[in-house]
Amino acid sequence: MFCKNCGEQMNDNQAICLKCGVKTGEGNAYCANCGKEVAPEAEVCLSCGVAIKKAANYGNYDKVVIALVCFFLGYLGVHNFMLGETKKGIVKIVLTVFCLGIGTIPALIDFIRILMDKYEVNPDKAF
Repeated sequence: MFCKNCGEQMNDNQAICLKCGVKTGEGNAYCANCGKEVAPEAEVCLSCGVAIKKAANYGNYDKVVIALVCFFLGYLGVHNFMLGETKKGIVKIVLTVFCLGIGTIPALIDFIRILMDKYEVNPDKAF
């Protein structure tokens, strides 16, 4: 196993990389399988062919916190405001207030995507 942040070889039971101090599994610059550098947008390592799992980025918040806020207050778009997605948050408020609570449907979709690590933060898009 290799550090995804600096490419240093690690033991399978290490909690952090001893070279750079990053938690095991965090980072996107190197392949965890072979330690070779990978392009930021790559989905597969071109050296060994292993799929690159991207770490979900929720800003300063933990995945569990964002998931709980989405579950309980997602119909108001609170999790979107926390992640800097103001347009999405406003759309959900409008859907909830003017369309009899339809804002809960996209909130439920967001909740499921957060749990599955498929949610991508994009502050420029409304949907």
